[in-house]
Amino acid sequence: MAKELKDLTKRSENYSQWYNELVVKADLAEQSAVRGCMVIKPYGYAIWEKMQRELDRMFKETGVQNAYFPLLIPKSFLCREAEHVEGFAKECAVVTHYRLKNDPNGNGVVVDPDARLEEELIVRPTSETIIWGTYKNWIHSYRDLPVLCNQWANVMRWEMRTRMFLRTAEFLWQEGHCAHATAEESENRTVQMINIYAKFARDYMAMPVIIGVKTANERFAGALNTYTIEAMMQDGKALQAGTSHNLGQNFAKAFDVTFVNKDNKPEYVWANSWGVSTRLMGALIMTHSDDNGLVLPPHLAPIQVVIVPIYKNSDQLAEISAKVDPIVNELRAMGISVKYDDSENKRPGFKFADYELKGVPVRLAIGARDIENGTVEVMRRDTLEKHVAPLEGIADYIKGLLEEIQANIYQKAINHRESMTRTVDSYEEFKEEIEKGGFILAHWDGTTETEERIKEETKATIRCIPLDGDQTPGVCMVTGKPSARRVLFARNY
Repeated sequence: MAKELKDLTKRSENYSQWYNELVVKADLAEQSAVRGCMVIKPYGYAIWEKMQRELDRMFKETGVQNAYFPLLIPKSFLCREAEHVEGFAKECAVVTHYRLKNDPNGNGVVVDPDARLEEELIVRPTSETIIWGTYKNWIHSYRDLPVLCNQWANVMRWEMRTRMFLRTAEFLWQEGHCAHATAEESENRTVQMINIYAKFARDYMAMPVIIGVKTANERFAGALNTYTIEAMMQDGKALQAGTSHNLGQNFAKAFDVTFVNKDNKPEYVWANSWGVSTRLMGALIMTHSDDNGLVLPPHLAPIQVVIVPIYKNSDQLAEISAKVDPIVNELRAMGISVKYDDSENKRPGFKFADYELKGVPVRLAIGARDIENGTVEVMRRDTLEKHVAPLEGIADYIKGLLEEIQANIYQKAINHRESMTRTVDSYEEFKEEIEKGGFILAHWDGTTETEERIKEETKATIRCIPLDGDQTPGVCMVTGKPSARRVLFARNY
């Protein structure tokens, strides 16, 4: 076993430390010289690129187009939507000057006091304001609608407590911003996008999620309604994995974005925005990985299959390579990413441990004796099981095995979530159960006061009001007042 694995903290001992170590040891990311910011390394970025590629395809299939808007937002723009600016005011990074100069005392460079901006610029925490300031120039008639735009970008939110991928000052994301002629169209798009996120989580991340609506207290600043997908991590904490916001006409009114409707009358545009971020990387790690390292779903693994030759001399390596090359080509023709690691500077045992740590779904090991027998050793990362398979037809076998692994880790995640989901009726029982982690379904009277009390006393929040599930009326577990249905509680990241 390679040293990297020996040093990986076990989840049962310290889950947070296990996560932090795994991000670094698996070559996903590392801390940067800038406080609260990270460097995403090539292997980690390759996973993000696969996420990006699939999501981008799914967006475009619904008519969305990509655009790009400025990183810097005039402060006056943020002031136009009061609830919105209040929601982000404490997290904003502000640009006040536009020039440096040499320090006359010889201490490097200093900010030139004569170069102060007339108006401060905000490094975007989100782009609703700059985008709706732009849409005013694009939208004049009902013929200009809908506008279906998305941008892949970075944002800055001045987080005090950071953890790589889960909460960093700068992170990568996509943010969709759509403009519609009617409230119904905007609501339909809002729901459509949260369903796309749920499908992506299920089909690519192998991560089950619950789709629901946020309470008024938890919704996005400036939104009429926020839809969310909530996932359960292995440590029993929930993670918000994606959101879609119905913004109503708030931003259109703030930026005076109107259109002439079919009756030749002016009307404010209806809006929505939706986004996921590199937080999905953290979700991926914490949903599936184990004490041996990453466990990656095949649909998102940068390397789906690695082949490691076992040889004593160059003649044996040449013989193995001649047998492996057609297999590599066949797998690649199937759209499967494969790496043949014939590097001579690392022992096979080190390679095995390294690819296990990095979560490569399938590992093949082949030596001279395997060539004679027409076999190959197959190891699957999800179960760590090894078995011998015939070389003949191995590409088709591997293709099926990858889908089996994808389905298996999804089912494992489903089973874990179900085991961590309980229904309670009394507040005393809730207080006991929340200490065990997981999702709790309970009745709530619908008031912000009760919601805040539960949060203060138990550190649990209402993750969402599930769209599916038990809708039987009851009474609030705290106040005894009527409750329309059960809502989903958890402690969260």
